[in-house]
Amino acid sequence: MAKGTTPSLKDVAAAAGVSVTTVSRFVNGSLDLPFQTKKRIEDAIKTLNYRPNPHARRLSRGRSDTIGLVVPDIANPFFATLVAAVEQAADEKKLAVSLHATLNRPGREIEYLQLIERNHVDGLIFVTNHPDDGALAALINGSGKVIIVDEDIPDSKAPKLFCDNEQGGYLAGQHLAEQGHRHVLFIGGDERMISARRRYDGLLKALRERHGGEARADRYAGEYTIEYGRAAAIEYLSGDRKATAIFASSDEIAIGLVEVFRSRGVSIPHDISVIGFDDVGPLHLFAPPLTAIRQPVRRIGRRSLELLLETNWHEWKPSASEELLPVEIVVRNSVAPPAK
Repeated sequence: MAKGTTPSLKDVAAAAGVSVTTVSRFVNGSLDLPFQTKKRIEDAIKTLNYRPNPHARRLSRGRSDTIGLVVPDIANPFFATLVAAVEQAADEKKLAVSLHATLNRPGREIEYLQLIERNHVDGLIFVTNHPDDGALAALINGSGKVIIVDEDIPDSKAPKLFCDNEQGGYLAGQHLAEQGHRHVLFIGGDERMISARRRYDGLLKALRERHGGEARADRYAGEYTIEYGRAAAIEYLSGDRKATAIFASSDEIAIGLVEVFRSRGVSIPHDISVIGFDDVGPLHLFAPPLTAIRQPVRRIGRRSLELLLETNWHEWKPSASEELLPVEIVVRNSVAPPAK
């Protein structure tokens, strides 16, 4: 062995006078050897200061003990909280997490999905935040070992874990309707996304149950970002302002919305009522604190890892299954009866 180089299994085998396979199986604990042979290997390991490579050992057993976690943006408090929950749950299982932020770009998502094919991870927890053109679904259906979380990928045949988006929309609509609101503006994501569709459907259902044909829910569709919240607020203020309440269907949208309203002198809830969604960001610190639909983000993170580990991937056949986790409404001070 050259001076200064890291000793290998081959070096240990040469020093002990046995085969590389014998040393490998001995180190992995899968081979019982005679005392003298065992002693020679142990002496060689000690003399050479050999340190087994745990990653290589795991790969030799057909697994990496590493879970891939793919999210759009770790700066977003929702995804950051989700990442923290997965990390904690994985640590309890003695698993590593390989974290990848896609910036919500399809090309990067496809690249990270290919980690399974290259045996870099034992499975993926996958979160996207935009409509799919079919490329992601096709890749997921061909790879297996993927849990889809938070947002759907239509036509993908993989286990899916979402919050109950329709229930969230319903709880928001119910609370607004009870305060007398009949005309609500929904500000959400792209209408092709399951989260946006279901939250809107739940909102409209609750309004109609209370107010019948008088109920109305207009909608602005964009991205779940602060920037879009600002743009939506400006659009609302430049229009006829018939809506008496707004359902901002993410923390980020709500933050952008409130920024503009505050700069334009619009009072919440005196001029307009506002409800948010997610309740991961600091909505309770706003003035006034915002009422919101709270997602169980930490539970979603832990449950996604459980699903990945529970699934028998050797016998798994592509078939979309969907699990929903309940949400709750956190009532604060941003909703009041419509101004007279």
